Amino acid sequence: MKGHSVIRLPEVERRTGFSRPTIYRLMDAGTFPRFVRIGARSIGWVEEEIDRYVESKIATRDRDAVHRQEQDR
Repeated sequence: MKGHSVIRLPEVERRTGFSRPTIYRLMDAGTFPRFVRIGARSIGWVEEEIDRYVESKIATRDRDAVHRQEQDR
């Protein structure tokens, strides 16, 4: 089994640029990775899931840019 790193909310905010309310709103909508409970009163996010989320947003941006360029031709 692969070891996973857990990151806390300030790091999730830094990596995504989202505020705390936005992160929770996106989780409620099912469009952002869910947190994991790491203690009785502590939560965190799986680092790899946050990285994949950000990478998917970059990939979408790049696909959209290519699509716009093709339409402009």
